[in-house]
Amino acid sequence: MILKDLNEFKSLLGTTLPPSPWQKVTQEMIDYFASATKDYQWIHVDKKRAKKESPFKSTIAHGFLSLALIPKFFDEILTVSSLKMGYNYGMDEVRFPYPVIEGAQLRGIAHIESIEDQKFKSIKIVWNVKIEIKGIRKPACVAKIITIAYE
Repeated sequence: MILKDLNEFKSLLGTTLPPSPWQKVTQEMIDYFASATKDYQWIHVDKKRAKKESPFKSTIAHGFLSLALIPKFFDEILTVSSLKMGYNYGMDEVRFPYPVIEGAQLRGIAHIESIEDQKFKSIKIVWNVKIEIKGIRKPACVAKIITIAYE
């Protein structure tokens, strides 16, 4: 979806946007995330041990990896041509209801809960985001994400 400006974006208030394309979560992604965050818990990075000892019989992605994919999913769902920049303002009510097994496919679905005008030609957006796992009823992540976008 490509919009020309923030006024056009504001017309989407209360809308659930189409889902992003599916993104496969590979062991390489999990390992890079572990390296970046220094979280090397065996459930994420030790395939042999996970196969033997984990109830999931596989490594699982860090919950925060699912959360970190949200900006990517936003970029794939929506473009506002007039935007100069945006940033993450915060998040509320973050939950990880179901583990993401290595090789699973994720996609993001975003609902625009509120839009509030800010100074400097900007808006504050509250999104309700769900990260779905292909073939699994429960989501990987649900979160209320708050962003600031500047024109």
